[in-house]
Amino acid sequence: MASSMTQIRNRGDSLPEAEQARRQLAGFRDQVYRCLTGRADELFELADAVLCSGGPVRDLAGLSLAPGHQRGHGAMYDALNAGALDIARLRWAVGSVPLPAWPDGRIRLAVDVCAWLRPGARTSPGRMFCHVHGRGRNAGQMIPGWPYSFVAALSPGATSWTAPLDAVRLGPDDDATEVTAAQLREVAGRLTAAGHWRPGDPDIIVVMDAGYDVVRLAWLLTGLPLVLCARVRSNRVFCRPPAPKPPGMGGPARQHGTPLRCAHPVTWTAPALAGEGRAGRHGTVAVTAWDRMHPKLSKDSAWEHHPGKVPVIEGTLIQLRPGRRELTPMWLWASVTAAAEPEITALWQAYLRRFDLEHTFRFLKQTLGWNTPKLRDPAAADRWTWLIITACTQLRLAAPIAADRRLPWQRPQPASTMTPARVRQGFRAVRDTAGTPAAPPKPCTPGPGRPQGSPNRHKAPRHDVGKRYPKGKHRTKRRAKAAQTG
Repeated sequence: MASSMTQIRNRGDSLPEAEQARRQLAGFRDQVYRCLTGRADELFELADAVLCSGGPVRDLAGLSLAPGHQRGHGAMYDALNAGALDIARLRWAVGSVPLPAWPDGRIRLAVDVCAWLRPGARTSPGRMFCHVHGRGRNAGQMIPGWPYSFVAALSPGATSWTAPLDAVRLGPDDDATEVTAAQLREVAGRLTAAGHWRPGDPDIIVVMDAGYDVVRLAWLLTGLPLVLCARVRSNRVFCRPPAPKPPGMGGPARQHGTPLRCAHPVTWTAPALAGEGRAGRHGTVAVTAWDRMHPKLSKDSAWEHHPGKVPVIEGTLIQLRPGRRELTPMWLWASVTAAAEPEITALWQAYLRRFDLEHTFRFLKQTLGWNTPKLRDPAAADRWTWLIITACTQLRLAAPIAADRRLPWQRPQPASTMTPARVRQGFRAVRDTAGTPAAPPKPCTPGPGRPQGSPNRHKAPRHDVGKRYPKGKHRTKRRAKAAQTG
């Protein structure tokens, strides 16, 4: 898959940029069609209908009227419920597409979880309680739904473009940290096989929010060319390297030095780096970094079954203090030691670009209608999710050749500054030039269906919501002890 996409790029090196982009888009569309193993024509036309519809996707049946869709609305439901696609091969096709180019040539990835809320779907298995932010303080809610872990490549500059590379649905029996580690391991392998990262290149930066156990992720991903950078909560405590023991003092070697408490400025002493930087609308920020900082781990929760002694995982602790006094400092922890000033600057600036992924989530939901279908089967939701990812990839490939089909009240935009929604408005003309591998529909007679008035004798089972833990296993020793004493 990667070699075929590379051949397409190499053959078009001597062609004009527009023709080269058109060939890359046509080649990617052919690769996507080969990944569809069941109801291929309808699934491919469904993805085209998402891209060619005039406005936001409000319902699934309305896509049957969009340009590029030649079948009825019943065919799209049948394709999502009974169709099939090779997700492993589709991952290779998406990973072979050129990534956003940064000035330093370094790849920056972002990881985050986006929830497909399904509060009323009692017959849908695999639902979990997903956190949803509210407008007021402490107004968050836990609503049943399907959480998906997304990995996307970030773009430089002030833009809403990202490149979604992978999506995995988190189930009730999954460990979110282990699933994310396996996801990043596979993405790094695909990027290496596609030639985006080669031995000798700088390590790939992976940024994430405070909901991830970045220390454990750094331990699980040891040996890979990845540098993890995540925000940590303001009440965390990290330890400095221990001081050497006096000569002649026996006993085991010390593991933890003096603590640094993020909530107590008195402990913010002896930083390895102190400087300033620019952070967009927040202006000048004070950057302070401490080297070889590690948390004090114990055999609790995720480390309960760790063989042997709990490891000491060192990294760089970074503090960002905005110039505005009403803003509190932001704390970051990166899985790299002995980092120089350019490396630290690249890490915290890459984390600030992580918020571009929120624009992608909003575009997926509000424009492409990712969470619009009321599907019962989680496998059908996975198929629809990957169709949406391929649609986003086609928009990235069509951006250099898409015309600005703006509405009367919209301002003109150059091709280099068009947003994903703007490119989608002109995708219909691009599709006509790139062609489609899908075959036209064959005439057929619809089935009779269930007779009117007959009851449904095969009712779908109801499923509970939430995570499932193995019998007899407690999340923490503290909770197990409290249950025994209580």
